[in-house]
Amino acid sequence: MSNNHFKKGELYSFITGKASTAIARRLQKKFNTSAMNLTIEQWSVLYHLWKQDGISQQELCNATFRDKPSITRLVDNLEKLNLVKRVASENDRRINKIFLTKQAQKLQEQTMELAEETLNEALESVPPEKIEVCKEVLQIVYDNLK
Repeated sequence: MSNNHFKKGELYSFITGKASTAIARRLQKKFNTSAMNLTIEQWSVLYHLWKQDGISQQELCNATFRDKPSITRLVDNLEKLNLVKRVASENDRRINKIFLTKQAQKLQEQTMELAEETLNEALESVPPEKIEVCKEVLQIVYDNLK
């Protein structure tokens, strides 16, 4: 028996995609208003590096769900902005480790505050118990498909 109780056109991906896009647009607007020369895509790479600096480009692909060409382009642009630097792995010169610069480390607090502010706006009238249910359901959906 199907668990799908959505009407035609109300696919999960459409609903979650719409919400995700709205949050990303709002955060990008906040970055622009704060005169940050940073895209949401670049920020998502920095976010993972703030969690674990010095990971490989492949690990960034896995963490951000992006392909190698996309990560290469993002890292290239972050290097041009002096926010990251590539360092060849000591064990395998074919692997680049990506490290944050001091300039990127200084951006962490300000961008995370803007991200938190954006999420608070997005969830303003949502009861905490519904947020938890939503997180649980989306994790189950993800686990079912990975």
